[in-house]
Amino acid sequence: MHTVVPTNCTTAEDRALREAATHELLETRHRSTDDVARQRLLEEVVELNLEIARGIAQRFRGRGVEDDDLEQVACLGLMKAVRGYRIGDGVPFIGYAVPTIRGEVKRYFRDCSWTVRIPRRLQELQGRIAAVIPQLEQELGREPTLDEVAAEIGVEVTEIRQAEGARGCFAVLSLDRPASREDNDLFLADVVAATEDPELHQFEATEMLSPLIAGLDARDREILELRFVENWKQADIGAKLGISQMQVSRLLTRILGRLRDDLQPTGAAA
Repeated sequence: MHTVVPTNCTTAEDRALREAATHELLETRHRSTDDVARQRLLEEVVELNLEIARGIAQRFRGRGVEDDDLEQVACLGLMKAVRGYRIGDGVPFIGYAVPTIRGEVKRYFRDCSWTVRIPRRLQELQGRIAAVIPQLEQELGREPTLDEVAAEIGVEVTEIRQAEGARGCFAVLSLDRPASREDNDLFLADVVAATEDPELHQFEATEMLSPLIAGLDARDREILELRFVENWKQADIGAKLGISQMQVSRLLTRILGRLRDDLQPTGAAA
């Protein structure tokens, strides 16, 4: 019977199914020598894991970049992860994909400093436009057209449009600037995170650990749930399972060690 693989995962079982299907597609792609087939498989893996990219992009919103741009960058990071993932490393795809996508989004924020590096020609032109407009307004008794500004300065209208389009791109916003016109009590500093959103780390941990936890046997999963979800003491867990507290401690050490080993970094972008 054909298993439907969920693309919107809400449970550990869903994520485990997605991870298994992803691994199967990646193995097939690794064995294939047909470029067309490899591209098709890459697209299937990306489509299957789009939720992960969108989830990471969502947690970087509100930091001065358009939502669509963020999602596109995250999807590019996902494609980069698909191409860079190595089957033989023994690391779950999700363990490689999440830091790769996150690294791509962070790199986008860092490299998007193009907004402070507009061409000097346009910067100088903006200064000339700012100087000539008041003069023309006084002479004409109205606001001058772009053609009139271009004629006065002696440049093409397209250059005036480029300079006007770049206006403000190199101005650094004050953190004391109101975040919106509707709320003068909320300032830009209040909505720009000084540190990473802790929810991002929680999302990543959930995405990366869920398939691994689903792969544990029933007793190991029960021990983890009792200890870290129900917050039981080791002695209480031992009493429920009929083993000693020392045995519970050893089991937890083994289980956590296995999960830690499965999540060893493979050089993905941080």
